[in-house]
Amino acid sequence: MLSPAEIRYAVKVMRQKFPDAGTTLVADTNYHFLLATILSAQSTDQSVNEITPALFARFPLPADLASVEPADVEPYIKRLGLYRNKAKFLVNCSRQLVTDFNGEVPHTLKELTSLSGVGRKVADVVLAECFNIPAFPVDTHVSRVARRLQMVDPKASVLQIEKKMMASIPAEHWLDAHHSMIFWGRYQCMARNPRCADCPLLSICKTGQDNVM
Repeated sequence: MLSPAEIRYAVKVMRQKFPDAGTTLVADTNYHFLLATILSAQSTDQSVNEITPALFARFPLPADLASVEPADVEPYIKRLGLYRNKAKFLVNCSRQLVTDFNGEVPHTLKELTSLSGVGRKVADVVLAECFNIPAFPVDTHVSRVARRLQMVDPKASVLQIEKKMMASIPAEHWLDAHHSMIFWGRYQCMARNPRCADCPLLSICKTGQDNVM
């Protein structure tokens, strides 16, 4: 398993290859960013960005979404996977924002995870991106890269991965590290056909070494 120093080195290499790695979700307000992040579950950021302009234009404020039913939202997001459940999440989340938070997006993990459709990963993304509060969101790309590189145990949970990364990397670099690992998972260490042969981290990646043998 990689040491904390090796984890920092690996993330540094990832950042050097993808220096501009950052969020690819497009939103004009914290509220809309929250909605986009909820919608991004099991959907690509690109597919979310394609449908959100019309959604955001129709529902600019939490009160606007809170006043309709999920069926009214479905036509705007039906191109996404699980769109019926997501429509319920968006409406119920907006209602909670109106009733519990005066229409404002809260900025604590506990408050965010009390919202419909918001788990720890979505909450971490919103905290880091919208409020500059240090957090280390763990998505499928981060999980895959961390396990393949043996930054963590192969059976590590999402929470265990998050804690290991936060313990190994200075807090001021958590968000950059998160984005670097996502880009690494998208373009270098893909779920299928990872580019192990030309990987600059091959020398410290046992999984990659086994793949190219």
